[in-house]
Amino acid sequence: MRVLLTGSAGFIGSHIAEALSGTEALSGTEALSNSEALSDPPGAGASPACEVLAADLVSGVDVRDADALDRLLPGVDAVVHQAAKVGLGVDVADLPDYTSVNAYGTAVLLAAMARHSVPRLVLASSMVVYGEGAYDCLTHGRVRPGPRQADDLAQGLFDPRCPACGSVLAPAVIAEDAPLDPRNAYATTKLAQEHLAANWARETGGTAVALRYHNVYGPRMPRDTPYAGVASIFLSALLAGRAPRVFEDGGQRRDFVHVRDVAHANVLALRAGVPGALTPYNIASGTPHTVGELATALAHQTGGPHPVTTGAYRLGDVRHIVASPARATRDLGFRAQISFTDGLKEFTA
Repeated sequence: MRVLLTGSAGFIGSHIAEALSGTEALSGTEALSNSEALSDPPGAGASPACEVLAADLVSGVDVRDADALDRLLPGVDAVVHQAAKVGLGVDVADLPDYTSVNAYGTAVLLAAMARHSVPRLVLASSMVVYGEGAYDCLTHGRVRPGPRQADDLAQGLFDPRCPACGSVLAPAVIAEDAPLDPRNAYATTKLAQEHLAANWARETGGTAVALRYHNVYGPRMPRDTPYAGVASIFLSALLAGRAPRVFEDGGQRRDFVHVRDVAHANVLALRAGVPGALTPYNIASGTPHTVGELATALAHQTGGPHPVTTGAYRLGDVRHIVASPARATRDLGFRAQISFTDGLKEFTA
């Protein structure tokens, strides 16, 4: 199988490049990146059973460049699409960039795949397409809360309320068939990518798999940027001798999944899906932790100052989002292998 990997020099993409190059079932991997090329080609030192086409590791190529895609896609059997503008965004001024890179860039890629009859797509999606996670009300059962209100948040009332009776809801586990409700620029464009991929699959008969990553962390995670993930933000503070500043009360529940587990899921997804449709999968560890627990564990690992819980909030944030990876386990054979404790030890080393 010949695979084109976009976003190959990114945090997750670089790990996928290594995972693909170590897979004996793959005969070649082309890597497309709009960042600087990796210092060594993906798979350097990997098993010779997999040929990695290092000459095709392209620096300075944008996924929105249709001419570049037309040069790279002939003979490709599958595309693993990681190239994206990530993070939640700073403010509405980010909307054009997110839309251009994530939505328009994916549209250009899919059109090129159709021109060259590439039959398979593995798409990097995200848990953010759900908005809030799943919740239960003691009286009304499973309910879908609306956005949290600024007045509640200002009073330190962080948990969503039942839309029927106003009582505080209990978080539950969310599955792939939950309603989708993106609540920021990044989330909206990730859902747009899924819709575009579904359009492509229906019109071409191609197979599309969307991997809805949960909170990915691990080696090479970007640091010192407002678009970084929470684990990276906390670690940057600790390495600078500052206490991590935890929003709200630190009780936000998330699923932290190691980047190498995510990379392995991408390899497995190359054999999954149904022609003519898009199939989504939660890629998560299945073991949730709070944001406060993450900050405390990182402080312990680094010997840094204890986290400070600020009570601050952002209206675009969601309270709890915990996933079931059961479908990925059943269909892909995916199970996260790296524990929270072991993964953080490596991350802070």
